[in-house]
Amino acid sequence: MKLRFLPALCLALVLPGTAPAEQAYPTVELLSTTTTAIGEPIRYPTSGPARITANIVTIAPGADSLLHRHPAPLVAYILDGEVTVDYGAAGRKVFRKGEAMVEAMALPHRGMNFGSEPVRILAIHLGAEGTANVALEDKK
Repeated sequence: MKLRFLPALCLALVLPGTAPAEQAYPTVELLSTTTTAIGEPIRYPTSGPARITANIVTIAPGADSLLHRHPAPLVAYILDGEVTVDYGAAGRKVFRKGEAMVEAMALPHRGMNFGSEPVRILAIHLGAEGTANVALEDKK
């Protein structure tokens, strides 16, 4: 039997604990921030025990969401399409497939799909028991 030398990464698969974590578990950082998409500081609710909720939100072509805000942080990852978020006086921002962000919390906003395909967003709410993930705003 002839032995061959294996690259370090292959050895890590054969001999657990022999490679640094970054080689054994490659990662791609999607987001690291202390502020929302419009620069608000991220703040967590203190109303009850922590609760994380993950949803996939779909916005049909030509449709938009209701005017709303988020009482707790919302991390969003665009799975498909392109969404334009209208932050009123703070302007509009476009988020595309593969992008991540923390949505505005205190400022009412709405997402719009100006494209020809559905927008799909992985929405991860970092809230607490008794805190709404979304608060609808009165139309003004």
